[in-house]
Amino acid sequence: MFLPKTVQMCMDTLEQANFKAYAVGGCVRDAMLGLQPHDYDLCTDATTEEMVRLFDGFALVRSGEKHGTIGVITDGQVIEITTFRTEGGYQDSRHPDWVRFVSTVEEDLARRDFTVNAMAYNPNCGLVDPFGGESDLHKGILRAVGDPYERFSEDALRILRGVRFAVRYGLRVETDTKTAMEILAPTTEKLAIERVFDELCKLLPLVKAEDLLGFAPILTAVLPELAPCVGFLQHSPHHLYDVFTHTAYVVEATPNDLALRWAALLHDCGKPDTFFLDENGRGHFHGHAQVSAKKADDILLRLKAPTALRERVVFLIDQHMTILSPDKRFLRRWLGKYGHDGVLDLLALQQADFGSKGVDGETDTFGALHRLIEEVLAEESCLRIKDLQVSGNDLQALGFPEGPLIGKCLAWLLEQVQDEKISNEKAALLTSAAAYQREMR
Repeated sequence: MFLPKTVQMCMDTLEQANFKAYAVGGCVRDAMLGLQPHDYDLCTDATTEEMVRLFDGFALVRSGEKHGTIGVITDGQVIEITTFRTEGGYQDSRHPDWVRFVSTVEEDLARRDFTVNAMAYNPNCGLVDPFGGESDLHKGILRAVGDPYERFSEDALRILRGVRFAVRYGLRVETDTKTAMEILAPTTEKLAIERVFDELCKLLPLVKAEDLLGFAPILTAVLPELAPCVGFLQHSPHHLYDVFTHTAYVVEATPNDLALRWAALLHDCGKPDTFFLDENGRGHFHGHAQVSAKKADDILLRLKAPTALRERVVFLIDQHMTILSPDKRFLRRWLGKYGHDGVLDLLALQQADFGSKGVDGETDTFGALHRLIEEVLAEESCLRIKDLQVSGNDLQALGFPEGPLIGKCLAWLLEQVQDEKISNEKAALLTSAAAYQREMR
């Protein structure tokens, strides 16, 4: 395993002072998979006081000192070094009841979540792998260290981390481990919301449909609004799948953008609430886009998502059933109102939605829409009031009084230009504005 100079320097500093030092956890796992680790964590039998003394000439991060962790800043990178430790039970599924420092790396590894994360490496000693992590990694298995019920009862976040590891590395979750994850999934409600949101945001860009379907019992425990969608038949010739299966395929088909993935995941969560069956046995979901948008807003507020992300997701869900006409006049208005990125995001969600119904026969207008949007942009069309060749000052000079009438007139002029009823030329705009003023008197 290759270790960067900064990491090797930290290990050498500890070993020269007669302490043990190992690279541990994710960096060892990633190196075994041929991946470049994002960061390196070390563990040691040195105490934090001893580490502070040894790295006296470096800037240190000491916020984790009471838990045995010191961060050594070198070459702009933080190398976290933690004293070998074990932990007590987690009565709140969030924090250990106690932390006790131990003398061996094997005892330290025993507290970790999964075997593939419970390996340590030292260039002189080689690999320390008491739980078979290397073998599990080669076999493509994700297995909890020891009793899975104990591991997940200690920290419920490990359940979501397990889903992410399985998806990220293409691992099959060992049977007892997955059973424990599903049974204890409801305990994630005790977790800090920020931790849950962070894990979901790490997971969503990675998932495929089979992942969402396979881990549905866990995901619906974390996001209970999705639970009614599982197995909910749509009774529609336009949909082969139940609501959740359709949702899973939409997520996979959506570009790897966090807001789009959240929108895809929640875009139909309001369908069960709006379902009715007509006399012909056909299902309908009138208004489900708006109900889903409201639910998504509530979910993301609960998860304390950033406002910009939440608003973008809610907009996409609210409008995902809106038919975008392949007409330049219509597109000018939409581009002016929602911007280029907003319209393209909506098209991306709609295209994923239309293509994930499991049936043929949908008219594909998306290619034509994209071409027309590019044409509109290439023409430097008038999309916003600021693009008009007249301003509020021009209208005042024309005799408009100060007040809301100026704004209303400018908005009307923009509509006329976008509808190609008048040209975006100052003389034509002023003539039309004068007529508008006379009409308003």
